[in-house]
Amino acid sequence: MKTYSISELAAEFDLTTRSIRFYEEKGLLHPERRGQTRIFSAADRTKLRLILRGKRLGLSLDESLDIIHMYDPERDNSPQLHSLINKIREKREMLQRQLNDIHTLLADLDDAEARCAEALTQIHGNSTTTSSTED
Repeated sequence: MKTYSISELAAEFDLTTRSIRFYEEKGLLHPERRGQTRIFSAADRTKLRLILRGKRLGLSLDESLDIIHMYDPERDNSPQLHSLINKIREKREMLQRQLNDIHTLLADLDDAEARCAEALTQIHGNSTTTSSTED
């Protein structure tokens, strides 16, 4: 069975060894120990890949862990897949709300900028008019 050192996993996934030790401290990875050396299994490598995929999808570590723990190669993994689909939909809805908020904010900024530009035009227009009438 293939095993991996912490350095190999760090290089493969472009992580620091500290990040991998963090996941171990959180109970997400369970390497064997040979003295001071950590030996990671293929299952640890797969879990790390899934954790990083969950992170890219915007899942918290707890959410990723819940979904990972639902996996059972001996059974139907429909509940795990349904849970992941629900999390994906929740994240998509949250991002859509944030995107709508951004569009609203951009429109408000455009409006504020236009009002400021108009005010500047009136100030400069009035000061030019005022200066020329005083001469």
